[in-house]
Order: sequence, then C-alpha cells, then structure tokens
Amino acid sequence: MNNIFKEANQLKPDLIDIRRTIHRCPEVGPVLPKTKEFVKEKLKEFGYEPKEICESGIVATIEGNKPGKTFLLRADMDALAIKEEAPVDFASKNNSMHACGHDMHTTMLLGAAKLLKEHQGEIAGTIKLVFQPDEEGFTGAKTMLKAGVLENPKVDAGMALHVNSGTPSGLVLCGLGTCMAGCTLFRISVKGKGCHGAMPENGVDPINIAAHVFLSLQEIIAREVTPTMPAVVTIGKFAGGQAPNIIPEEVVMEGTIRTLDRDLSAQIYKRIEEISSQTAALFRGQAAVTEIASAPPLHNDEEMTKTISEYIKDAYNPNLVYVFSQGGMGSEDFASYTYEIPCSYILLGAGTPQENELYGKPMHNDHVVFNEDILPIGSALLVTSALRWLKENA
Repeated sequence: MNNIFKEANQLKPDLIDIRRTIHRCPEVGPVLPKTKEFVKEKLKEFGYEPKEICESGIVATIEGNKPGKTFLLRADMDALAIKEEAPVDFASKNNSMHACGHDMHTTMLLGAAKLLKEHQGEIAGTIKLVFQPDEEGFTGAKTMLKAGVLENPKVDAGMALHVNSGTPSGLVLCGLGTCMAGCTLFRISVKGKGCHGAMPENGVDPINIAAHVFLSLQEIIAREVTPTMPAVVTIGKFAGGQAPNIIPEEVVMEGTIRTLDRDLSAQIYKRIEEISSQTAALFRGQAAVTEIASAPPLHNDEEMTKTISEYIKDAYNPNLVYVFSQGGMGSEDFASYTYEIPCSYILLGAGTPQENELYGKPMHNDHVVFNEDILPIGSALLVTSALRWLKENA
C-alpha cells in the first residue's frame, strides 16, 4: 500500500493541472455542463466508460478479477457563487469560485481512478466512482440516491473525503458517529400592505413584523433547547423595500437550522413556523415558512471509520491520523448516503498560515487557497481504503 502513495506522488504534476483546469471554470448548482464533460473525458482517457446520472452526475465502475462487494467513492463537483479574490494566477473570472475545495475532491477522485486502473488486479469486488453535483445546494446527494446511484451494482459501503482549510497539510481527521450537523435552509416570506412612509396607519409594515420575528427566533435556542444539545438558528438574508419613504408589501428572510439531531431540527422548524405566523398575525400581517433544501446530520459508521483510520495509519503515517468523536456544526450532503449504507467521511488538512500565509482562510471565503501538495495524498487515501476494505470484507 505504501507504493500507492509513491505512485500517486508521481501523478502530482498532472493532478495540479487537472485541478487548476477545473478551478478556472467553476460551475454552481445541479447543472455543471463543462465540469461534467471534462470529468467524463478524463475518465475515458483512463480507460473507463462513464455514465451520466441525473443532470450532471457521473458514475464509473471498475471490477477486479476476484468476486466481492461494491465500495463507493464519492466526490462533489460544484462551486459557490462567490467572486474569487485569491491571489493565484489560476483564479476564476466568472464570479463563481471553488471556495470549498470541490475542485480538489474531483481531482483526487480522478487521480484515484487512474491509480485503480494500475491496481485493478488487486480489487476484490467492484469500486464505484461517483462524481456528484450540487452538494452546496443540498440537492445533489438526494437526487443521485433517488436515481439509483447505489444500485447496479448494489453498493455495500461508501467513503468520501473533504479538504479542510486551517488544518495542517496532510493531517487526516476521522470522525466517529454523528460528526457533522444536519442543515435545513428555510425562507420566511412576511407580507403586509404597502403605503407611503409618511402615513404608516394606511398600511401594514412587513419590515416591522420581520424585525419582531427575527428577534423572537433567537429565543428558540436561548429558551427552548437544552444547552447540552448543540443547535444554531441563523438568519443570513433579510431583504425588503426599495425606497426610504415607502413601506413595502413584502420582506423575505432566509436562514439555516443546524443541529446534530434530526428530531430537534424538525422541532425547531415547527417553532419557526409558529413564531412567524403568529407574530405576523399579531401585527395584522401574514407569514409563510418554506424549506429551501436540507441535509441530515452526517453519521459515520463507527466500526467502519475506525477500520479505515487503521488502514490509513498502516499505509500513510500513524502520526498524521486523528480520530475524534465530537462533531462540528458544518454540514455536508454526503450525509444522505450515511443513512443508506455504512459510510466513512474523512477530512484532509489543506494548510495553515504557519505553512504559507496564503493558506488557512475559512472555507467559503473569497481568499481561500488550498495546498495542492495534498492532491496525491487524497488520491492515495481513497485507493488504499477501498482496496483494503474490499479485501477484508470479500
């Protein structure tokens, strides 16, 4: 297995070229025509027969000479609607940006695809390579699952990898159990009656209503959720009105619920509905709450993740693998896979400011820069984990 890391390192110049090609032309959401075609052509170049699933999803399989189970490796391909300001010569110019490292993930899985062709005889079963759109919008995984990504052949277990800015380059983080929060994105539409700002008695002010709703929502976490259960309600968008002397007809707020418990998320969402509608009625208006998208808490199979961490220690570096049990409040739509099959989702450090002043910016930041030296490490981690799991579970 150590040889795979050496072979992966030899691919480094090609992987950097692939990553920068994807990075220069980021695409957002469920429709990724250029990224999809680029990935498909690379897979064909490596000897695969990729198939499209959904609008922009791609699946490719590779079988070994020995019968066995099927192991899924997944990468996300979509970017964010952020104008890039990172000081790199391959920065995107289209007002979108791979600010969460999905270009890194796609590149690592393409590198894994190339390495697997060279080790096909060692595969005890089948490895399914999955390239997924719209992770950021939380529709990609659910759409792929609904379209049958776990069938033909039926998948027995899965794995995904995500880079982590601010963590030392090459450090592998393996979370046990529920290690990432579920996320519900919601919209509150508050409707009133527009009028001239000099005569507010002739209208119903939705800005006033929305302000009271906003303040009341903070009490859900402060007074209705036990302090021992992590939970966050954040309003990130508050929009209404077009002129300083006109009371508008409508105000729209959008926000997110984050918890480590699906039932708690549902409870909080219900309270948001109640508070919004009843507060609006109190001030003679109306309010409606709708779900934009959601992902459940990500649950790593503990036994599988411990096993994967041991594989990585054996093949990579035991001093660069950290197993933890306390989850964070970030979210990831790979979580939907974790309720269908045993899964392991790991993080790979992508650099700190101590290594390079460009590294370590927060994820989703317009200046974030990832250390490309970890690209071959990611490819090798995926390959060694898949090969060993299939061999030991044949």
